[in-house]
Amino acid sequence: MWILHDDVVVFKAPEKEGDPTVITVNCPDKLGLACDLCRILLFFGFIISRVDFATDGRWCYIVLWVIGKPETKWGLVKKRLVGACPSCYSASGISYYREEFLKPPRSPDVFLVKLCCHDRRGLLHDITEVLCELELNIQRVKVSTTPDGRVLDLFFVTDTRELLHTKKRQEDTKDHLRETLGDAVICDIEKVGPEVTACSQSSSFLPSVITDETFNCVIPDKHHNGTSLTNSVSIMLDNSLSPSHTLVQIVCRDYRGLLYDLMRTFKDYNIQISYGRGTTKQKNCEIDLFIVQADGKKIVDPNKQNALRSRLFKELARPFKVAVVSRGPDTELLVANPVELSGRGRPHVFYDVTLALKMLNLCIFSAEIGRHVIEHRECEVYRFLLQEGECLSVPRKKIEEMVWNTLMGWE
Repeated sequence: MWILHDDVVVFKAPEKEGDPTVITVNCPDKLGLACDLCRILLFFGFIISRVDFATDGRWCYIVLWVIGKPETKWGLVKKRLVGACPSCYSASGISYYREEFLKPPRSPDVFLVKLCCHDRRGLLHDITEVLCELELNIQRVKVSTTPDGRVLDLFFVTDTRELLHTKKRQEDTKDHLRETLGDAVICDIEKVGPEVTACSQSSSFLPSVITDETFNCVIPDKHHNGTSLTNSVSIMLDNSLSPSHTLVQIVCRDYRGLLYDLMRTFKDYNIQISYGRGTTKQKNCEIDLFIVQADGKKIVDPNKQNALRSRLFKELARPFKVAVVSRGPDTELLVANPVELSGRGRPHVFYDVTLALKMLNLCIFSAEIGRHVIEHRECEVYRFLLQEGECLSVPRKKIEEMVWNTLMGWE
């Protein structure tokens, strides 16, 4: 089977304002393809309202109904989606589970963006917004404020376009930062090795409130009176409806990135989705998926069923951990979320948290991103030390509510 390169990903514009754009992906299958596509859509800020999956293990057909932003760069989105799809020649006589498909991708080069300028409210979010618009993925952050009101920001980033090693790309990045921060900003960009990023790791100590397994089962959502997500998540596994597949039925409250969390879980478990369908109605999501294991068989072992159900439940009932705690005399905001086994973190978390703090008119004294093992899983942990004078006027519960609602995409 051959298919034109331009037909791998096809966009169908909405018929009327407010309707979703339909994205069709028609290409060879690979392990975790749906996860990779959903991650790209999450990176560009799309809301997925409906999805259909179908694959025979070698070729897949995926349809997504998405709602984007007015400023969405559709040509760039298509380029990224096509880049995530395997080449068409790979479907010719190549097994779905051959070793080359299971190898993780090459680790991207890491660059250090150093910024020095005068501090102000919302500064960190404004910098983050520029980096996101330039498709620079933030891997690590070190932010500190000096007594004279200046900040030194260290951003360890990777470049989606893989051009940051060029002088033109670096100058373009600096120009965009100067447009936002002013000409007085001092900016430098350099490629760094693993020994530098290792030295940038955050403190190994984490408060128990963020590592407690029972923490944050109740989401502080002001519009739903603290509704417990654990009570709104239903997950059923059924082997009676198909001779060759296990049916997974999920009903839960919708949130931004839900489909990515599901697909990431199946990717980490080496599970293939042969057919699936999901829709969102009145803020609730209903998903039916027919799945098989890496050996092509259904899941019949009760222990494996329970492990998968438990993992899915945790992902949907508690996609993030958020806490505002005392750190000596200071106040610290902590946000934690799991990363893929491949090592890739969730997109836009740093952007969303800094946006929430900007809307609360809070200043950030220091910030850092680190990797920690929580509940036997690697997580990215974001730590923000808030300026005590301002945060005393905002209740901790309100800070947690705003951060939660921003991360979840709830109004």
